[in-house]
Amino acid sequence: MIGPDKDPVKIDARLRRELTTMGEDIRVCEEVGYDGAWNTESGTDPFLGLTLAAEHSSRIEIGPSVAIAFARTPMTIAYPAWDLQRFSGGRLVLGLGSQIRPHISRRFSMAWSRPAARMREFVMALRAIWHTWDTGERLTHRGEFYDHTLMTPEFTPSPNRYGPPQVFLAAVGPHMLRTTAEVADGLFVHSFCTDRYIREVILPEAARHRPEGMAPLQIAHSPFVALDERDREAVRKQISFYGSTPAYKPVLDLHGWGELQPELNALSKQGRWDDMTSLIPDEILDAMCAFGTSQQVAATLRGRFDGIVHRMRFNRPGDIPPPQRFAGVVDALRAD
Repeated sequence: MIGPDKDPVKIDARLRRELTTMGEDIRVCEEVGYDGAWNTESGTDPFLGLTLAAEHSSRIEIGPSVAIAFARTPMTIAYPAWDLQRFSGGRLVLGLGSQIRPHISRRFSMAWSRPAARMREFVMALRAIWHTWDTGERLTHRGEFYDHTLMTPEFTPSPNRYGPPQVFLAAVGPHMLRTTAEVADGLFVHSFCTDRYIREVILPEAARHRPEGMAPLQIAHSPFVALDERDREAVRKQISFYGSTPAYKPVLDLHGWGELQPELNALSKQGRWDDMTSLIPDEILDAMCAFGTSQQVAATLRGRFDGIVHRMRFNRPGDIPPPQRFAGVVDALRAD
């Protein structure tokens, strides 16, 4: 597969979240030939696992996809990211996401307001902190959401020979897409997406707001894939869950499926998860999921995403399979 810049698309793996499997998974990723490997903040802390991933690998890029920014402050993200960038030899890609208000306010007990503006400042504050650590200049970030003005020598890490990590943001709606285009190095496209939505909504929105002189925004997508019927039904279930979220309704609207979202949302509030799954027709499933043999999946991905994404990670919802599960897809994509 070829990306928008005519270079080969980077193929990434999804790491299982248990610390006991992290070393094995990352070694397999390098053996199979993945370019990157991501874990996620889902029932575990992402930075602990990435420390193990960095220790047991030598070339592969690693990162969280994503760490929840608003559960922390820029300073509490800056330290582990700086350490991992140094420890991995410059292989960290820092993926951040906002989550949604109930999780931030009720699960993490943190402030929530104006998420796109808050995320924009979060990234700017991160970079101000890293700049201070790299140059020794005074820390003087003052903003609407975050103030960072104290950095004494005892708490200042040494300069990082590899520089700061790249920052990727997760975004779906227009406000967060604009923020991503303005301040981030890359965009994590949500799995609840289609190639049409990327072409008609995401890419034009990013192009409108990318500042002149910045490097092109890197597009990283995690399309759903299914190698058998069990995978396929796991994807259907996940689509029903994501489809119940109001923030993801624009994807459905673009295809004329928007009336499904409030119905799914109502069922989710009643805990009727099985009923939600049965509402997802094959039309929606097939538009969001590549299904078949490794060769068929690779052909579908190539046809949909050639020339529009820079990175791709296979997403099989539910129990995360070990990275060798998709070795055949990696080989098929490399064969073109």
